[in-house]
Amino acid sequence: MTDQAGKSDAEWRAKLTPEQYRIAREKGTERAFTGAYWDNKAKGTYRCVCCGEALFSSETKYDSGTGWPSFWAPLAPEKVQTETDHVLFVPRTEVLCRSCEAHLGHVFEDGPRPTGLRYCLNSASLSFEPASDQDK
Repeated sequence: MTDQAGKSDAEWRAKLTPEQYRIAREKGTERAFTGAYWDNKAKGTYRCVCCGEALFSSETKYDSGTGWPSFWAPLAPEKVQTETDHVLFVPRTEVLCRSCEAHLGHVFEDGPRPTGLRYCLNSASLSFEPASDQDK
């Protein structure tokens, strides 16, 4: 079986850690306050752990108090896609990488201005690229 990014299930399993695979490819969730980036305050870019697409910036990251990395906007709306998720019997809006359809987390309408959105993401679905010294 091959997905949008052209990799088979076996190729994804070889590329990702078991935790990354469970979350990004099987739509899992990491426990709150356990991910690598929930409390990361460094400047830089958050990329999809599967395909490397630049998705979110530290400029829109904020402390939501939830224990997951939270952002009020993606780098560009076309970088992500959303789908309705009925997993917990209550409809939620799932956030996916538009490039490879990796599960990133969920978006809620209780975030800060200017968007009022909270993109609540899993650290395991992301990689972090620190800003270069001239970008800081």
